[in-house]
Amino acid sequence: MTLQRRILIFAATLAVLTAVGLTAVLRASSAAGEKDRAPADGPRTGPGEVSLAPDAGGRRIVFRNMAWGPHRDELATVPAGAPGSDRTVSGVACLRFHAAGGTGICLQADKGAVQDRYRAVVLDARLEEVSARPLAGIPTRARVSPGGHLAAWTVFVGGDSYAGTDFSTRTSVLDLRTGRFDASLEDFTVHRDGKPYRSADVNFWGVTFAADERTFYATMATGGRTHLVRGDLAARAVTTLRENAECPSLSPDGTRVVFKKRVAGRPAEAPWRLHVLDLASGGETPLAEERSVDDQVVWTDRGTVVYSLPGDFGADLYSVPADGSGAPARLMDSALAPAFLG
Repeated sequence: MTLQRRILIFAATLAVLTAVGLTAVLRASSAAGEKDRAPADGPRTGPGEVSLAPDAGGRRIVFRNMAWGPHRDELATVPAGAPGSDRTVSGVACLRFHAAGGTGICLQADKGAVQDRYRAVVLDARLEEVSARPLAGIPTRARVSPGGHLAAWTVFVGGDSYAGTDFSTRTSVLDLRTGRFDASLEDFTVHRDGKPYRSADVNFWGVTFAADERTFYATMATGGRTHLVRGDLAARAVTTLRENAECPSLSPDGTRVVFKKRVAGRPAEAPWRLHVLDLASGGETPLAEERSVDDQVVWTDRGTVVYSLPGDFGADLYSVPADGSGAPARLMDSALAPAFLG
């Protein structure tokens, strides 16, 4: 092959590679632009005041807006009685969020040139930053206690899915009254089956608080099994209650816990069904939602829970009765991490 022919082949190959690269860039740019444009048939959004105050504007939902457009990922609000109405957006972006008692916890991403960093931000009722702490991994769960005095969050520090076993989590609790910060529940004393228990593979996630602002429930994993645990912040201890329970959520009256449970025969990537546990009797009832829910539910009242399922724009919200009756109902499109306030 002559030198001239080699040069021509090299030039042609370079031209093809350049064209392919340019096409990929243009497609990526187009996709990014599409996400920045609100679809004509999507939820309508507009900037305004979003408050976490318990008595501000009646019963309402504050949530992460997942609709494409310039306000994607921002905290938004709608009246609880009109979840499909126009959304008021705040300008505050969160990956995970929860609020109660006039306090919010917002798990945020700080975009970096090479790698994203994450932080947990405590918000006041006006969504002003009160304090912030760096996170050791990818945000996945967040909760505020009913009185607004405690905040908890969970991050993945290895792996990125609860469906498998190859992951590690870190769960932290912050007391806003005293400033006490428990960086990891793994430092707490564990009592399993009535005996002290220690293991290097212990993981915690999915905290839910009781109204006494001291007691909490959470998931503990060890030895390839998950356990529902009850914790005492003052004693810095947890006690196992039952196996095969993940991401608990305590009812407003403190009598029941809804959690996701692995069910035999389901696909490995979608193994769960929601169940409700009566804490006094130990009775357990499956909820009417038969799809696999990888979420920590939120109670709207004593009788209903809300959860997310994958949707066209990331996630949609559904509701179902918390006693096993009824049927699931679609609540909101393009929404995640709701808090029911007021």
